[in-house]
Parts: sequence; structure tokens; C-alpha cells
Amino acid sequence: MLTRKLWSLLSILMVLALLVAACTPAAAPATTAPTQAPAKPTDVPAPAKPTDVPKPTDAPKPTEAPKMELMKVEAPNCDYGGEFKAMEAVDEKTVKFTLCYADPAFPSKVAFTSFAVQSAKHLEETGGAPLENPLGTGPYILKEWKRGDSLILEANPNYWGAEKAASPQTVFKWNAEAAARLNALNAGEADGIDNPDPNDFATIAADSTLNLMPRAALNIMYLGFNNTKPPFDNEEVRQALAMGIDKKAIIEKFYPAGSTVADYFTPCEIPGGCEGEAWYEYDPEGAIAKLEAAGFKAGDVKTTLSYRDVVRGYLPKPAAVAEELQAQLKKIGVEVTIDVQESGTFLDNADAGNLSLHLLGWGADYPDMTNFVDYHFGKGSSKQFGDKFEDLTSTLEKAAALSDQAARNKLYAEANNLIKKHVPVIPIAHGGSGVAYKASVKGAHVSPLGNEQLYAMQVPGQDTFVWMQNAEPISVYCADETDGESLRACEQLFESLLAYERGGTAVEPGLAEMPKASADLTEWTFTLRDGVKFSNGDAVTANDVVKTYVVQWDAADPLHKGRAGDFTYFSSLFGGLLNVPAQ
Repeated sequence: MLTRKLWSLLSILMVLALLVAACTPAAAPATTAPTQAPAKPTDVPAPAKPTDVPKPTDAPKPTEAPKMELMKVEAPNCDYGGEFKAMEAVDEKTVKFTLCYADPAFPSKVAFTSFAVQSAKHLEETGGAPLENPLGTGPYILKEWKRGDSLILEANPNYWGAEKAASPQTVFKWNAEAAARLNALNAGEADGIDNPDPNDFATIAADSTLNLMPRAALNIMYLGFNNTKPPFDNEEVRQALAMGIDKKAIIEKFYPAGSTVADYFTPCEIPGGCEGEAWYEYDPEGAIAKLEAAGFKAGDVKTTLSYRDVVRGYLPKPAAVAEELQAQLKKIGVEVTIDVQESGTFLDNADAGNLSLHLLGWGADYPDMTNFVDYHFGKGSSKQFGDKFEDLTSTLEKAAALSDQAARNKLYAEANNLIKKHVPVIPIAHGGSGVAYKASVKGAHVSPLGNEQLYAMQVPGQDTFVWMQNAEPISVYCADETDGESLRACEQLFESLLAYERGGTAVEPGLAEMPKASADLTEWTFTLRDGVKFSNGDAVTANDVVKTYVVQWDAADPLHKGRAGDFTYFSSLFGGLLNVPAQ
């Protein structure tokens, strides 16, 4: 009963609540009038709490630049015969070379122009043949090459070194005639000339408007044989010709003061150069008798003497010397035909072993026996003289690995005796030479290595320094060139890891600091100096250094191209190339 009354009461209350809600007025609609600002500050939304602000750790992290992939190229072993075991970029600024055997002369070799550092990117872009479009680190850049006329260099605006080019512009010109070069100097068409005629030395020295600077005779002029071509495949024939050359007469007729007869292949100023037996005395009768003992009578031996008509310090009058040799050999019954070749063609033919008898020479790149005897007669040398002599190559290899000069000298005495026995060449002269400048040239100097730094020279009041040399450069990719005219141009455009002091032979820092060597001289570590860069502004890296060497060393590298593809300096100074196809 109570329950039923309770439910009746609740039902009445619910009905009353519905009636009250139905009678309440509806909310007013919103108007279009602008909303008024809240009257009270408390109506302003509260600022975000400190905990609502994103924390620094919540910000997205910057994307890191990808790290440089460091290059390393390694020979499977040292059986291929060369000096290098591995080349690697340790980090962006550090390069390590691992050798198969000790090499005390390694810093001197590394300083040479053929091993100037190239841009890896530029090598790729040029297909391994930047012959006329160089990208270097030197104080000059190549502005224009007018083939057959001139090479125009301009100061590198991005040069990293402290010593900028003294002249805004340097122009290379050339003329094979010494008289023409001197006329250009006198006429003001040149500011410096290489290799003036020996007969003009006294005249130049007496002229107060000119400055003659003699160059030390760190060179050799020789008559070379290819021992694979008859009759020079007969050692007695080669010995007979060695006895039939009057070297003293050649010096007296055609060479300037300061020149000497070559009793050894290497100048005596080079340590170890004049150890062992001196060369054969001039003995034409003995030469004839030796030819007869070898089975040759007068007139039986006929040959061609090839040369290039380019004046060098070791050969001041090529045509005259060739004709003199022709006349002297005729006296012992050897008939000689003279063959003059264009410079680049001649050098390529000599390297390839295409010449029977040829007239050539060599100037020091650095003051060590390896630069003379290893380059010419070592196991990595070119085919210039035909087949190698195993007793000579093994002796040279042993000598090159020693750091004690006295011990080296004993082996070089043996090597010099073997050169005399086998006669791959007849050493004739160590030629004195010089450079002539206008007296007004500032920074003028001469180098025993023939690597005058033209960027240090300036004529007051002139924006251009004009240099005239014996011949036109062949290319400015000097990894694959051996002629001095190309090398001198490259020396203004490029730099190596190390350098030679100006006007001397001592090695000093270049793009890198002086290296650290392991105790056994088989590991050499170089650190690039701060700020080194190419002329386009790109930084030089350890990878650039490794690539520079690898494209010369590895015959299988797709960029192992160059001009002729010989890379003669690398092969000769470092014992041979990697991955050379079997002959």
C-alpha cells in the first residue's frame, strides 16, 4: 500500500517538472554586432604554463653531412715488382703510403712535379686526361693556350699559400733557336730566357742591362742503344762504339764553361755518382779491333741516329753534336744516318723502345742516385734501352733500400761497373747551362733542377712577366710527361705534397707537412696543411692525394689515361705499375 502511494507521488512530481521546462523562455539568437572585448582582465585566456612550452630536446635534430668515404687501394702482395704496397686516406687530411721496401729517397721523389696533387673530381670529369684544362693548387691558373704561340697564366685568386704570384700574369713563349731567344730578351719581348747559346755567355755577362745566371751541371747527355735491335744486341759492338767517341772534342766544340766530360753516367755532385771504374778512354783503333772481333768490318754496321732538335742544358747544340757523332763514328767504320723527330714523338718513341740509336739526356729532379740510375736502368724503367740487365737491376734495388750512404756507395760502384760492362748508354757530357734575365727582374734565380719558380719574378712597372724557353709544353698533365718544358709550366700551376727549396735541392713542406716515417722506412704518413685548396675553391682532401697516385700506379684504373698512358716517372722511380697486362 505504501509502495503504491510512493510511486503515485513520484509520477506527479515528474509531470510537474516537464510542465515547468516547457514554460521556460528560449535563448536569444546571436547578433552580427562585433564582439566586445571582455571587460575584466580575468576574461583574458591564461598564458600557457611553462610545462606546455616545447623543450629544446623536443626540436628536430639537424641532418648531419655524410662523412667522406675514405679511399684505400692495396696490392694483393709485392710480387708485382713495384715499391707501393698500399695507399690510403686515414682521414680527410691524412694520407699513408705503405711500401714494399725501405726508400730513403721517398720524400725527394714525392716532391717532384709529376706527383703534384690533382683534383679527384676533375680527373673524373676529364676522363683521366686533363691535358690542357688543369685544376691545380699553385699560384697561377691557365687562362689561355694559343697552340704554337703562347701559354698565358693568371694569378690564382684562390691561392691558399702565403706567397702570391708576384706578377698578375706570366706568359710562356718558345723558340728553338738560342739566338732568337737572346734577340727577344734584348728587344724587350722577353724578360727571361732559358739556355742561351754558350758562345753568348761572355756577351750577356758584359751587358749591364742583362743578368746571366749559370746553372750547375747536374745532368747527363748520352748516346743510347736499344739492345734488342741488331747490331746493338751484341755487347762488344756497344763497347766498341763506347771506345770510338771523342767526348773531350765534343765538349770543347759545343759546350759552355762549367761543362765536363762524363766519366760516369751520374754527375759526381750526386752522392755515389762517381764510384767504381771510370769510362773507356777514347781509342778509335781499339774500337775498330773490337768490331772486327765481333765479326764486323768497316762499313758493315749501319744505323740511324735519332734526336729531337730541342736545346737543353745537357745538349746546347743538338744538330751540331749529332753531326759530330756521325763524323766520329764514320772513322771507326760505322755508317750513321741522322733522323730528326718532333720532341713529343721522339720522347714517346724512346720510351716505347722504338729507336735503335738515339741522342738524349737527363737533368736531375732530385739529388739522389735513384733519380739517375734507377730511372734509366732499374726494373721499372722504360723500354728505352731494350731488355733489362738482371745483375744491374738487382744491385740498384739493394742500393736504393739502404739509408747508410757508405753502404750504398759500395753497391753503386758495382752498378757503375755494370753500366760500363753492358753499355746501355755512352755517357758523354755533364753540360753547364744558364738562364738570362733583364737586369731589372726582381726575384730572378736559377735552379740546379731546372725548376725556376717564375711566379716569384716581377719586372717593376709591368703586370706581365714573359718567359721564353726552348720548346712548347706538350701538355700540362705532367703525371704523363717527361720533358722539361712541360714540367716548368706545371710547376707554376700545381704543387706536390712536398717541395724543393727555391734555387736548391733540399726538400721542404708543400701541400703537406714533412712526413712521419716508420723506423724501417716502409710507412710514410703525410698530413695536409691547413687551408690548402684548388683554384676553384674546393678543399684538397686525402682522397685527392690518393687518387692522384692511384691513377698513375694502377694500370687497371679507368682514369689511367694521360696523354700517352706511359706514366714513365712513376714506373721508373717507384719500380713499376700495378695490374699491367701480360705481354
